Amino acid sequence: MKETRYFYVPDAGLSSELPADEATHAIRVLRLKEGDEIFLMDGCGHYFTAEVSVASSKHCMYRIKETVEKNKDWSGYIHLAIAPTKMSDRMEWMLEKATEVGFDEVTFLNCRFSERRSLRTDRLDRVIVSAMKQSRKPWKPVINPMMDFSEFIKRNDDGQKYIAHCYNEIARKDFFEEISRPQTSDRITVMIGPEGDFSIDEVRQAMENGYEPVSLGRSRLRTETAGLSAVMMSQIILSRR
Repeated sequence: MKETRYFYVPDAGLSSELPADEATHAIRVLRLKEGDEIFLMDGCGHYFTAEVSVASSKHCMYRIKETVEKNKDWSGYIHLAIAPTKMSDRMEWMLEKATEVGFDEVTFLNCRFSERRSLRTDRLDRVIVSAMKQSRKPWKPVINPMMDFSEFIKRNDDGQKYIAHCYNEIARKDFFEEISRPQTSDRITVMIGPEGDFSIDEVRQAMENGYEPVSLGRSRLRTETAGLSAVMMSQIILSRR
């Protein structure tokens, strides 16, 4: 059985050539030639069936044969705001799995107890693209650069807004139960703190700006596990609506 080849081409419907990195993979690794069938994704919900028209050492041209628009498997919008871990490979793992599950946007937070103050989003973007192709999802999550916590909570985001924390001094509701309730909006924004948690002042500041304090369950989770869990819970609920 012939392998199905998927490529990420942001402007696939307007272009006729694979981007340089995808062309290199197509020609040198997969050894595609003229007439071979390929499948393209534009990251905006479209699949394209195409045929290789030119395969040279550095270029791979194609002709589109069919375009299919696919709706997301979930309604609404899932925005994960998370403090990155000290080891970047843990964030890469989380983003890979969250992309496979399906979500819409990620913002990295610079908090009081953050272990990492800077991040290479270009590398993380490549992880997301690879996971898109592997899971055959034509929707590419938006990846935002690092943002200060105080700046993020003042954004005028619509929908349900939550901050997960572990402080006994501040009452928390169960995240899954909360998002399961009938809501006026299907947009979910959930904030996940660093290994040392948000500071208690940060939690209170978030609450003052409309964020509901929540728990992700009885277990104390590592940052990347908490982020993936929040995405999966949101996916389960929004996929039913």
